[in-house]
Amino acid sequence: MKGIILAGGAGTRLYPASLPISKILLPVYNKPMIYYPLSVLMQAGIREILIITTPNDNENFKRVLGDGHQWGIQLSYISQQVKRGIADAFILGKEFIGKDACALILGDNLFYGSGFEALLSQATQQPFTGATVFAYEVNDPTRFGIVEFDKKGTAISLEEKPKNPRSNFAVTGLYFYDNQVVQLAQTLQPSSRGELEITDLNRLYLERNLLHVFCLDRGFAWLDTGTHESVLEASNFVYTMQINQGIEIACLEEIALAKKFITKKQLATQLQNVPSNNYYDYLKKLLQRK
Repeated sequence: MKGIILAGGAGTRLYPASLPISKILLPVYNKPMIYYPLSVLMQAGIREILIITTPNDNENFKRVLGDGHQWGIQLSYISQQVKRGIADAFILGKEFIGKDACALILGDNLFYGSGFEALLSQATQQPFTGATVFAYEVNDPTRFGIVEFDKKGTAISLEEKPKNPRSNFAVTGLYFYDNQVVQLAQTLQPSSRGELEITDLNRLYLERNLLHVFCLDRGFAWLDTGTHESVLEASNFVYTMQINQGIEIACLEEIALAKKFITKKQLATQLQNVPSNNYYDYLKKLLQRK
Protein backbone atom coordinates (compact mmCIF):
# COMPACT_ATOMS: atom_id res chain seq x y z
CA MET A 1 0.00 0.00 0.00
CA LYS A 2 1.16 3.49 -0.85
CA GLY A 3 0.36 6.75 0.92
CA ILE A 4 -0.50 10.32 -0.05
CA ILE A 5 -0.39 13.44 2.11
CA LEU A 6 -2.46 16.30 0.75
CA ALA A 7 -0.48 19.36 1.81
CA GLY A 8 -1.80 21.94 -0.64
CA GLY A 9 -4.29 24.72 -0.03
CA ALA A 10 -3.79 28.44 0.39
CA GLY A 11 -4.07 28.44 4.18
CA THR A 12 -6.42 31.41 4.09
CA ARG A 13 -7.91 30.59 7.49
CA LEU A 14 -4.42 30.91 9.00
CA TYR A 15 -3.65 34.26 7.37
CA PRO A 16 -1.30 36.07 7.98
CA ALA A 17 0.70 33.30 9.69
CA SER A 18 0.59 31.30 6.45
CA LEU A 19 2.01 34.12 4.31
CA PRO A 20 5.70 33.13 4.52
CA ILE A 21 5.22 29.34 4.44
CA SER A 22 2.62 26.62 3.91
CA LYS A 23 0.35 26.08 6.89
CA ILE A 24 1.33 22.39 6.81
CA LEU A 25 4.89 23.43 7.72
CA LEU A 26 3.84 25.66 10.61
CA PRO A 27 4.79 24.28 14.04
CA VAL A 28 2.40 22.30 16.19
CA TYR A 29 4.27 22.64 19.46
CA ASN A 30 7.79 21.34 18.68
CA LYS A 31 7.37 19.79 15.22
CA PRO A 32 6.23 20.89 11.77
CA MET A 33 2.56 20.10 11.27
CA ILE A 34 3.32 17.61 8.51
CA TYR A 35 5.16 15.33 10.96
CA TYR A 36 1.81 14.30 12.44
CA PRO A 37 0.11 12.93 9.29
CA LEU A 38 3.43 11.50 8.12
CA SER A 39 3.73 9.61 11.42
CA VAL A 40 0.28 8.06 10.85
CA LEU A 41 1.24 6.63 7.47
CA MET A 42 4.49 5.30 8.91
CA GLN A 43 2.60 3.69 11.81
CA ALA A 44 0.44 1.98 9.19
CA GLY A 45 3.61 0.47 7.73
CA ILE A 46 3.53 2.59 4.57
CA ARG A 47 6.96 3.46 3.20
CA GLU A 48 6.25 4.97 -0.24
CA ILE A 49 4.58 8.35 0.22
CA LEU A 50 3.61 11.14 -2.19
CA ILE A 51 3.29 14.67 -0.84
CA ILE A 52 1.01 16.98 -2.82
CA THR A 53 1.88 20.64 -2.33
CA THR A 54 1.20 24.02 -3.86
CA PRO A 55 3.73 25.09 -6.53
CA ASN A 56 5.12 27.81 -4.25
CA ASP A 57 5.76 25.47 -1.33
CA ASN A 58 7.13 22.39 -3.09
CA GLU A 59 10.79 23.27 -2.49
CA ASN A 60 10.13 24.11 1.16
CA PHE A 61 8.72 20.64 1.77
CA LYS A 62 11.72 19.05 0.07
CA ARG A 63 14.04 21.14 2.24
CA VAL A 64 12.29 20.06 5.45
CA LEU A 65 11.70 16.38 4.66
CA GLY A 66 14.12 15.46 1.90
CA ASP A 67 13.63 12.09 0.24
CA GLY A 68 12.75 10.37 3.54
CA HIS A 69 15.80 8.09 3.67
CA GLN A 70 16.58 9.26 7.21
CA TRP A 71 13.39 7.49 8.32
CA GLY A 72 13.74 4.53 5.98
CA ILE A 73 10.93 5.70 3.71
CA GLN A 74 10.67 7.07 0.18
CA LEU A 75 9.13 10.50 -0.30
CA SER A 76 8.18 12.02 -3.63
CA TYR A 77 6.49 15.30 -4.44
CA ILE A 78 4.03 16.78 -6.89
CA SER A 79 2.35 20.18 -7.12
CA GLN A 80 -1.39 20.77 -7.35
CA GLN A 81 -1.51 23.66 -9.81
CA VAL A 82 -5.17 24.47 -9.16
CA LYS A 83 -7.17 23.65 -6.04
CA ARG A 84 -9.64 20.99 -7.20
CA GLY A 85 -10.60 19.25 -3.98
CA ILE A 86 -9.38 16.33 -1.88
CA ALA A 87 -10.40 13.61 -4.36
CA ASP A 88 -8.16 15.23 -7.00
CA ALA A 89 -5.24 13.68 -5.11
CA PHE A 90 -5.98 10.32 -6.75
CA ILE A 91 -5.95 11.84 -10.23
CA LEU A 92 -2.71 13.71 -9.59
CA GLY A 93 -1.21 10.62 -7.99
CA LYS A 94 -2.37 8.13 -10.62
CA GLU A 95 1.13 7.18 -11.80
CA PHE A 96 2.45 7.06 -8.23
CA ILE A 97 -0.34 4.73 -7.09
CA GLY A 98 0.04 2.40 -10.05
CA LYS A 99 -1.67 -0.90 -9.29
CA ASP A 100 -1.49 -0.59 -5.50
CA ALA A 101 -4.00 0.25 -2.79
CA CYS A 102 -3.60 3.74 -1.37
CA ALA A 103 -4.04 5.68 1.86
CA LEU A 104 -4.73 9.41 1.91
CA ILE A 105 -4.34 11.72 4.89
CA LEU A 106 -4.88 15.46 5.07
CA GLY A 107 -1.80 17.42 6.01
CA ASP A 108 -3.50 19.35 8.80
CA ASN A 109 -4.92 16.34 10.69
CA LEU A 110 -3.56 15.02 14.00
CA PHE A 111 -4.54 11.62 15.42
CA TYR A 112 -3.56 10.28 18.82
CA GLY A 113 -4.93 7.57 21.06
CA SER A 114 -4.38 4.18 22.62
CA GLY A 115 -4.83 1.29 20.21
CA PHE A 116 -4.55 3.46 17.11
CA GLU A 117 -1.81 1.34 15.56
CA ALA A 118 -4.02 -1.75 15.95
CA LEU A 119 -6.81 0.05 14.09
CA LEU A 120 -4.39 1.00 11.34
CA SER A 121 -3.33 -2.63 11.09
CA GLN A 122 -6.97 -3.65 10.61
CA ALA A 123 -7.49 -0.93 8.01
CA THR A 124 -4.51 -2.07 5.93
CA GLN A 125 -4.83 -5.84 6.25
CA GLN A 126 -4.44 -7.75 3.02
CA PRO A 127 -6.08 -8.52 0.71
CA PHE A 128 -7.43 -4.97 0.85
CA THR A 129 -10.77 -4.34 -0.88
CA GLY A 130 -13.15 -1.40 -0.76
CA ALA A 131 -12.58 1.69 1.34
CA THR A 132 -12.03 2.27 5.04
CA VAL A 133 -12.63 5.59 6.80
CA PHE A 134 -12.66 6.71 10.42
CA ALA A 135 -15.57 8.50 12.09
CA TYR A 136 -15.37 10.74 15.14
CA GLU A 137 -18.20 12.29 17.16
CA VAL A 138 -18.12 16.11 17.03
CA ASN A 139 -20.10 19.01 18.47
CA ASP A 140 -20.33 20.97 15.20
CA PRO A 141 -21.28 18.45 12.48
CA THR A 142 -22.23 21.16 9.96
CA ARG A 143 -18.48 21.72 9.36
CA PHE A 144 -17.69 18.19 8.22
CA GLY A 145 -18.63 15.31 5.99
CA ILE A 146 -21.12 13.36 8.12
CA VAL A 147 -21.85 9.63 8.16
CA GLU A 148 -25.23 8.26 9.27
CA PHE A 149 -25.59 4.79 10.80
CA ASP A 150 -28.55 2.44 11.12
CA LYS A 151 -29.49 0.71 14.38
CA LYS A 152 -26.95 -2.03 13.69
CA GLY A 153 -24.14 0.50 13.32
CA THR A 154 -23.88 0.13 9.56
CA ALA A 155 -23.17 3.27 7.53
CA ILE A 156 -26.19 4.16 5.39
CA SER A 157 -25.56 7.72 4.18
CA LEU A 158 -22.88 10.37 3.71
CA GLU A 159 -23.40 14.11 3.41
CA GLU A 160 -20.91 16.95 3.03
CA LYS A 161 -21.35 19.82 5.52
CA PRO A 162 -25.12 19.30 5.96
CA LYS A 163 -27.37 22.08 7.23
CA ASN A 164 -29.42 19.46 9.08
CA PRO A 165 -26.98 16.69 10.06
CA ARG A 166 -28.36 13.17 10.46
CA SER A 167 -25.67 12.34 13.01
CA ASN A 168 -22.77 13.89 14.89
CA PHE A 169 -20.18 11.53 13.41
CA ALA A 170 -17.70 13.29 11.15
CA VAL A 171 -15.52 11.45 8.65
CA THR A 172 -11.94 12.30 9.56
CA GLY A 173 -9.17 13.18 7.14
CA LEU A 174 -7.73 9.66 6.93
CA TYR A 175 -8.86 7.32 4.16
CA PHE A 176 -7.83 3.90 2.82
CA TYR A 177 -8.83 2.73 -0.67
CA ASP A 178 -8.28 -0.18 -2.99
CA ASN A 179 -6.89 0.48 -6.44
CA GLN A 180 -10.24 1.24 -8.08
CA VAL A 181 -10.11 4.64 -6.34
CA VAL A 182 -8.12 6.01 -9.28
CA GLN A 183 -10.83 5.09 -11.76
CA LEU A 184 -13.69 6.21 -9.50
CA ALA A 185 -12.07 9.58 -8.79
CA GLN A 186 -11.96 10.29 -12.51
CA THR A 187 -15.75 9.83 -12.77
CA LEU A 188 -16.50 12.56 -10.21
CA GLN A 189 -18.08 15.85 -11.22
CA PRO A 190 -17.14 19.11 -9.45
CA SER A 191 -19.51 20.18 -6.68
CA SER A 192 -21.08 23.62 -6.34
CA ARG A 193 -17.77 24.66 -4.77
CA GLY A 194 -15.98 23.64 -7.96
CA GLU A 195 -14.16 20.79 -6.20
CA LEU A 196 -14.01 17.01 -6.45
CA GLU A 197 -15.46 16.09 -3.07
CA ILE A 198 -14.06 13.22 -1.04
CA THR A 199 -17.57 12.61 0.31
CA ASP A 200 -18.80 11.91 -3.24
CA LEU A 201 -15.97 9.43 -3.69
CA ASN A 202 -16.79 7.69 -0.41
CA ARG A 203 -20.45 7.58 -1.42
CA LEU A 204 -19.51 5.59 -4.53
CA TYR A 205 -17.98 2.96 -2.27
CA LEU A 206 -20.99 3.09 0.05
CA GLU A 207 -23.36 2.46 -2.87
CA ARG A 208 -21.32 -0.63 -3.74
CA ASN A 209 -21.41 -1.87 -0.12
CA LEU A 210 -17.64 -1.47 -0.01
CA LEU A 211 -17.32 1.28 2.59
CA HIS A 212 -16.04 0.26 6.04
CA VAL A 213 -16.32 2.78 8.87
CA PHE A 214 -14.33 2.54 12.09
CA CYS A 215 -15.57 4.78 14.91
CA LEU A 216 -12.91 6.34 17.11
CA ASP A 217 -13.98 6.33 20.76
CA ARG A 218 -14.14 9.28 23.16
CA GLY A 219 -10.71 8.51 24.58
CA PHE A 220 -9.19 9.30 21.22
CA ALA A 221 -8.00 12.68 19.94
CA TRP A 222 -8.59 13.90 16.41
CA LEU A 223 -7.62 17.49 15.70
CA ASP A 224 -8.13 19.35 12.42
CA THR A 225 -5.58 22.16 12.64
CA GLY A 226 -7.08 24.48 10.05
CA THR A 227 -7.61 27.57 12.21
CA HIS A 228 -5.47 29.62 14.59
CA GLU A 229 -7.50 28.33 17.52
CA SER A 230 -7.17 24.67 16.51
CA VAL A 231 -3.40 25.00 15.95
CA LEU A 232 -3.09 26.41 19.47
CA GLU A 233 -5.33 23.66 20.82
CA ALA A 234 -3.24 21.00 19.09
CA SER A 235 0.01 22.52 20.34
CA ASN A 236 -1.30 22.60 23.91
CA PHE A 237 -2.50 19.00 23.58
CA VAL A 238 0.86 17.76 22.31
CA TYR A 239 2.72 19.72 24.99
CA THR A 240 0.53 18.33 27.78
CA MET A 241 0.76 14.73 26.61
CA GLN A 242 4.50 14.87 26.10
CA ILE A 243 5.19 16.49 29.46
CA ASN A 244 2.87 14.17 31.39
CA GLN A 245 3.85 10.93 29.65
CA GLY A 246 7.48 11.59 28.82
CA ILE A 247 6.96 10.71 25.17
CA GLU A 248 7.29 12.46 21.82
CA ILE A 249 4.13 12.40 19.71
CA ALA A 250 4.89 11.92 16.00
CA CYS A 251 8.58 11.20 16.58
CA LEU A 252 9.41 9.90 13.12
CA GLU A 253 12.75 8.45 14.20
CA GLU A 254 11.10 6.44 16.97
CA ILE A 255 8.45 5.05 14.61
CA ALA A 256 11.09 4.20 12.00
CA LEU A 257 13.10 2.36 14.64
CA ALA A 258 10.06 0.47 15.98
CA LYS A 259 8.99 -0.52 12.45
CA LYS A 260 12.58 -1.54 11.63
CA PHE A 261 12.70 0.95 8.79
CA ILE A 262 16.08 2.01 10.22
CA THR A 263 18.59 0.50 12.64
CA LYS A 264 20.01 1.94 15.86
CA LYS A 265 23.31 2.35 14.05
CA GLN A 266 21.64 4.52 11.41
CA LEU A 267 19.90 6.58 14.08
CA ALA A 268 23.19 7.08 15.91
CA THR A 269 24.72 8.42 12.70
CA GLN A 270 21.80 10.81 12.17
CA LEU A 271 22.02 12.00 15.75
CA GLN A 272 25.33 13.64 14.94
CA ASN A 273 23.44 16.23 12.88
CA VAL A 274 20.69 16.93 15.44
CA PRO A 275 21.16 20.08 17.57
CA SER A 276 21.53 19.53 21.29
CA ASN A 277 18.08 20.13 22.77
CA ASN A 278 15.19 18.20 24.34
CA TYR A 279 14.50 16.37 21.07
CA TYR A 280 18.15 15.32 20.86
CA ASP A 281 17.98 14.01 24.42
CA TYR A 282 14.86 11.97 23.56
CA LEU A 283 16.51 10.39 20.51
CA LYS A 284 19.59 9.61 22.56
CA LYS A 285 17.43 7.73 25.10
CA LEU A 286 15.98 5.68 22.23
CA LEU A 287 19.47 4.42 21.47
CA GLN A 288 20.01 3.42 25.09
CA ARG A 289 16.88 1.30 25.29
CA LYS A 290 17.26 -2.48 25.06
